[in-house]
Amino acid sequence: MIWYGLLVGAVAAERVAELVVARRNARWSTARGATVTGQGHYPAMVALHTGLLGGCLAEVWLAGRPFLPVLAWPMLALLLAAQGLRWWCVHTLGPRWNTRVIVVPGLPLVTSGPYRRRWLRHPNYMAVVAEGVALPLVHTAWVTAAAFTVLNAALLTVRIRCENRALAAATTPSSAAPAPA
Repeated sequence: MIWYGLLVGAVAAERVAELVVARRNARWSTARGATVTGQGHYPAMVALHTGLLGGCLAEVWLAGRPFLPVLAWPMLALLLAAQGLRWWCVHTLGPRWNTRVIVVPGLPLVTSGPYRRRWLRHPNYMAVVAEGVALPLVHTAWVTAAAFTVLNAALLTVRIRCENRALAAATTPSSAAPAPA
């Protein structure tokens, strides 16, 4: 259990690193006239992700979940792949990446890195989904994995709609702009 606690702690440290990057990127974006939307769902997102970390530890400890190598090692590999995808997204979006929905008007959509192919519009959220399944299942915390998955699906429905609207509004030329001559 100690090593699993360290793993969950490492993921928590990664989340803190994300928040540091997000705060820096928010300053960059607001200095360029960015708009922030979706404030209403953000506290729920923070609570859900914090609950994932706590739920992993609580379920393993309180329910005495066993370590099953046949499940643990593939889930650890999936967790590491999810972290790699997440940081590829962060790197690709650069100062435009954030944990909040912050969009700088007029900037074109990013079409490189994991955003290159349009069949996966939100690769960062795919990483979150994979992590929400994999981290608990490294130590068979299946209740936490299931609860996070259901709640995260509901939250991502709201989040993705909000983000899509914000991106569409910020990348669409204003109808008030003069027509080209």
